[in-house]
Amino acid sequence: MSVKFFVYLFITIIVVWAMDSVNINAIFKKNKVMQARVFYFLLGLAMIYLITNFIMDFFEYSKII
Repeated sequence: MSVKFFVYLFITIIVVWAMDSVNINAIFKKNKVMQARVFYFLLGLAMIYLITNFIMDFFEYSKII
């Protein structure tokens, strides 16, 4: 398995843990539960992708790994 796979797993855990602290009920309209869940899911995927790629690019360009 590659290093990127383990970085994805680690970042996924951190993003889920961090997003758990956000009160999304205050952001969305009432009775729009499905749209809020889809947005929350897509936001989580985007954050995982962006953070993982940032870390991998940072290590690649700095020649640390």
